[in-house]
Amino acid sequence: MAKGNHKRARGKPHNLLEHYRPIDGVVDEMVDALGNPRPVWKHFIEALEGLGPEKLGQRFARADQYLRDAGVYYRVYDKAGANEREWPLAHVPVLIGEEEWAEISAGLVQRAELFEETIADIYGPNRLIEKGILPAGLIAASPEYLRPVVGTMPASGHFLHFCAFELGRGPNGQWWVLGDRTQAPSGAGFALENRVATTRALSDIYGEMHVHRLAGFFRRFRDALIGMAKESDGRVAILTPGPLNETYYEHAYIARYLGIMLLEGEDLTVSGGKLMVRTVSGLMPVGVLWRRLDAAFADPLELRPDSQIGTPGLVEAIRQGAVSCVNALGSGLMETRALLAFLPKISRALRGEELLLPSVATWWCGQETEREHVLANLDRMVIGPALSTRLAFEDDDQTKLGSVLSSEERAELVARIERSGGDFVGQEAVTLSTTPVYAGGRLEPRPASLRVCLARTPNGWTVMPGGFARVGLSLDPTAIAMQRGGQAADVWVVSDGPVERETLLPQEGDSFTRTRPGSLPSRAAENLTWLGRYIERSEDTVRILRAYHVRLAETSDPNMPLLVDVRDYLEPFGIDVESAIPSGLIGTLDSAVYSAGQIRDRFSPDGWLALKDLSKTIHQFATTVAPGDDATRAMTIILRKLAGFSGLLHENMYRFAGWRFLEVGRRLERGIQIARTLARLTSAKAPDGALDMMLEIGDSVMTHRRQYPVQAGRRTVIDLLALDPLNPRSILFQLERLKAEIALLPPVGGEGHMSTAAKEILQLNTQIAIKEPADMTTKALDDLAYEIGGLYNSLAKAYFG
Repeated sequence: MAKGNHKRARGKPHNLLEHYRPIDGVVDEMVDALGNPRPVWKHFIEALEGLGPEKLGQRFARADQYLRDAGVYYRVYDKAGANEREWPLAHVPVLIGEEEWAEISAGLVQRAELFEETIADIYGPNRLIEKGILPAGLIAASPEYLRPVVGTMPASGHFLHFCAFELGRGPNGQWWVLGDRTQAPSGAGFALENRVATTRALSDIYGEMHVHRLAGFFRRFRDALIGMAKESDGRVAILTPGPLNETYYEHAYIARYLGIMLLEGEDLTVSGGKLMVRTVSGLMPVGVLWRRLDAAFADPLELRPDSQIGTPGLVEAIRQGAVSCVNALGSGLMETRALLAFLPKISRALRGEELLLPSVATWWCGQETEREHVLANLDRMVIGPALSTRLAFEDDDQTKLGSVLSSEERAELVARIERSGGDFVGQEAVTLSTTPVYAGGRLEPRPASLRVCLARTPNGWTVMPGGFARVGLSLDPTAIAMQRGGQAADVWVVSDGPVERETLLPQEGDSFTRTRPGSLPSRAAENLTWLGRYIERSEDTVRILRAYHVRLAETSDPNMPLLVDVRDYLEPFGIDVESAIPSGLIGTLDSAVYSAGQIRDRFSPDGWLALKDLSKTIHQFATTVAPGDDATRAMTIILRKLAGFSGLLHENMYRFAGWRFLEVGRRLERGIQIARTLARLTSAKAPDGALDMMLEIGDSVMTHRRQYPVQAGRRTVIDLLALDPLNPRSILFQLERLKAEIALLPPVGGEGHMSTAAKEILQLNTQIAIKEPADMTTKALDDLAYEIGGLYNSLAKAYFG
C-alpha cells in the first residue's frame, strides 16, 4: 500500500489493537483469528495509531460537525411518533480489497440480471409458475404482486434500473445476501454523505490509500436516466412520498446532487395519456420517474385507493409507454422473503447457472418437506412472515428466534406453522461478521451488514464501488437496524495501485444542454413564495418587538400609551409581547423552516444551515430572554441572523423562476407590513413617539435625518416610507420590484399576454407613484395593504393551481 510523502500531524501514539478481541467463531473484517490486521487494513491501522487518541477524537468530532452542519438526518418512528435523528456515523470505515470486491460485484450483477428475468416472467408468460418452479399461491398472495400491471412491458425495455442488496459475511468467510431491495432502494445518498464526512476526518489517510471514488457511479446512472428521458422527449424526476418519509433527506440530496427534479404525487397529473408535471409554465412531460415510494401508493385509481401521495392515472401512462418508471411498478415483489428459497432453482431454470452469491438459507413452510425441516431444526432457525419484505433482523416484532422461545411460545408457533405453513418461512440464524467501531478511545468489534447499490447503464449494470455498512451499537445483530439505533459506516474499496479520480462533472468534449427554465414545479414555486413571505414577516415582527423593548427598557412602564398601542396592534396577529420571544414569532419562523423543508432539493447547504441556526437561536431565546433590555439585544441578534440568511439567498441563488418567486414573496410581505404599520403609527390617534418608532421599524432613521431638515412629521415619514422610490423599505420600492419581477415570470396564456397579476401590479404601482403624502390617509394605507395582499391570490391562481 502506497503512503503519502508528506508528514501527518501526529499525536501521542497508542496501540489500537492492544485490547481488541475478535469474537470466537465470528469473522472479523479487520483482524484474523490471531488478532493480526488483515493486509488491506494494515496501513490504515498504523495511520490511526500515529494520530493518537486526542487527535483522533478531534478528527471524528469534525466528521460529526459536518453532518450536523449539512443537516443530514434519518427519520425514526417510535412510540413518541416520527422524529428526526441526526445521522449516526460510525467513524471507522469498512475496508474491502479490490479483488474481493470484484467477486462481490460479479455475484450481484448476476443476481440483478436474474431478478430482471424473473420479474419479466412473472408479469409476462409465467413459465416459472407453469413449470412448478414458483408456487402460484405464493405469488398471488403477495401484496407486492400488482395485477393492474400484468402484461405491461416497461417503456425502457427493463423492469429494474436501480437495486440494492444487503450482504453479510458468515463464520466461514463467505458473503451471503440477506435481503434484496428492488422496490425503492435507499442508501446511495447516505453512502455519499458517509464518504464526505469520513474523508473530512481522515483526508490524509484517504489520500494515501487507493480508494475507489463514488462519483463515477452516479455520473453514469445520471447519464443513463437523461438518455432514457431524451428518447421520450420528457424530463427526469425523483418521486418522493414527501418530507415525512424516513429517508426524505436522501431523496432531496440525490435530486440536488444529480440536478434533477424532486416531485411529490400532487405535482404530477396525467393528460392525454402522458405523465405531466405542473410547472409555473404549465404542464410539461416527464419521461423518466425515479420512484422512491412504494408502488402500491403510486396510483389511487388502480392500486391503493386510500393513497394520498400517488398520482391518479399513472398506471395507464405506464401502460401507454409514456413514462419509464425506475423501478417498474410491481418490482418490489422480488423483496419477498419467501422467494429467497426459490432463487437457486430459478437461476438454474432461467440462466443455467448457480448463484455466485448465495442467499441466507431459507425454507418456505408452504411445502411439506421444507416445513418438516424447519420444525425439526427450529432451534437454529429464525421464523418470520413469508410475505415480509423486511430483513429478519429488522422485523423483530414478527420474526422469532427459535432458540430463545419458551416451551409455550414454541408450542404455539409450531401449531401455527402446521396450520398455516404458507404464511411462514424459516431462515438460518445469521451470525454476522464484525467490524471495528471507535468507542471510549479504543476499537471494539460490532456486527455489521453491507448495503451495495447497482445501477443500469447502456453498458449494463454498474456497481457502486463501496456503499455503506450498517453497524450495531452492541453485539446483538438486531441492533444494526437504523430504526433500532444502528450506525452507518463508509465502505472503502481499496486497490493496490492508483485509481481513477472520477467526478460528476462532464468529461472534456462531452456535449451538454442547459435545463429548460420553465421546469419549476408549481408546488416548489409556492413554497419559495411563502418562504420569502415568512422570512419577511419574521423580520418585520422582530423590528417592531425590538422598538417596543427598547422603550420598555428606557421607561420600565408597560402602560406607556405608545407601548399599549403597539401591544393592541400586534395582538390580532398572534404576537403577545408579554413573552420576550412571542410564540407567534416562533411559529412564523417555524413555518419558514417548513416551507424550506418542502424544497430541500433546491436549497443550498449553506442556506439550510443558516436557517436552522436561526431557528435554533430563537427557540433558545424563548426560554432564556427577559423583556426589556435583554429582549432588545436578543432581537438584534435575530435580526442579524435573518439578514445573513436573506443575504445568502439573494446573493447565491441563480436568477431563475425560483428566485423570482422568492423575491416576489419578500416584496409582497414587506409592502403589506409597511402599509399596515404606517397606517397604525401615522394615524391621528397615534400616541406621542409613534412617528419616531415608525422610522426605527422601517430602518430609516438616518435617511430621514439626511433627507428632511425638520423633525419627523406625518408627511415626511409617509413620503419616505410609502412614496420614496429609492428607499428599499418604502411601499413604492416594493411595488416597483414586484412590477419588474412579475413581468419576468413565465407568461400565462401565451406570449404577449399580460397575466392578471401583471396588470394588477402595473395599475397599483402607477396609482401609488403619483400620490402625494397627503393622499395617504390611514384608510388609504389599510386599503393598500389589502390590495397588495390580493396580488398573491392572482399569482396563486395563475401559477400554483
